[in-house]
Amino acid sequence: MKNIIHTEEAPAAIGPYSQACLVNGTLYISGQIPVDPATGKLVEGIDKETHQVMKNLEAILRKAGMDFSNAVKTTIFLKNMDDFAVVNEIYASYFDNGQYPARETVQVSCLPKNVDVEISMIAFTN
Repeated sequence: MKNIIHTEEAPAAIGPYSQACLVNGTLYISGQIPVDPATGKLVEGIDKETHQVMKNLEAILRKAGMDFSNAVKTTIFLKNMDDFAVVNEIYASYFDNGQYPARETVQVSCLPKNVDVEISMIAFTN
């Protein structure tokens, strides 16, 4: 059975998709961009953008009764691979236990709303 996960603590979807879907203990989180859900505005600067994306992911995980320790797979989309080191450092800081999920990072030519970073995630719970 599929359960749609939605929280006001993360930005609303900007298209015909859900923030996340929970299926048999697996949570599929749509790509999150650096929109501050309190204001609906984009944050700017790769460091602030990355923190906002991670906060958005965290809010969705929390709504599903999970946290970053449940993450098993992420995909990071960057507009500029020169931002990799900054994004990587901030991303790593959200995983307290050092048990990082599997991941790939790819450079893309453009992202929604012309942001610099987008991250999607798959998480699992028993």
